[in-house]
Amino acid sequence: MRWSQPCAPSLPVAPDAYRRGRFGLTSPPMDAPVDDDATLMLAYAKGQMSAFDTLYARHKGTLYRFLLRAARDPQLADELFQETWSRVIAARARYTPQAKFTTWLLQIAHNLLIDSHRRKRPVATGEDAEQVFETLASPDHEQPDHVLSDFERRRKLQLAIEQLPEEQRTAVLLRLENDLSVEEIADITGVGRETAKSRLRYAMNRLREQLAE
Repeated sequence: MRWSQPCAPSLPVAPDAYRRGRFGLTSPPMDAPVDDDATLMLAYAKGQMSAFDTLYARHKGTLYRFLLRAARDPQLADELFQETWSRVIAARARYTPQAKFTTWLLQIAHNLLIDSHRRKRPVATGEDAEQVFETLASPDHEQPDHVLSDFERRRKLQLAIEQLPEEQRTAVLLRLENDLSVEEIADITGVGRETAKSRLRYAMNRLREQLAE
């Protein structure tokens, strides 16, 4: 079974046949409507499949974007996306709402990402960032006749983020795309608050320098 990716809405979302067949769960109606992620997860642990459907629909986009940007490999991102949701399912009975569901979900994804990097670790780390940026347009105020489109600005930022060291890239993606606090970034990445704060500060400074070139 493969969970449907956010970019492919035509695929089914966690078919009942798979979930019930594999986990022996039923899908009784929920006693009352709930919006809180932790409440939904606890309800899912009790067998209410509609609670999981809500969680999946709510967070699949955030999770997939994080993995895609952090892994920089669509195939790997897809594999980790599937595995993250499998881990959520496997851990449903042990789940306790000590942290926000988003933080817990991204922590699972981050740990899988780290494990994957440790297994593969292929790549060279000495790429010259100037080679990436030398063909990019200058800022608008330097070339008033050439106004960068929103797409070009986003692409320029994306290229700059991709040049960051792995730990800094993860920190800045969690901050910019998920609006997480330093404490939440520290929890997800398994480091102290000051370490997370330092990584984020170095990453933001480096992005400012590269985007100003």
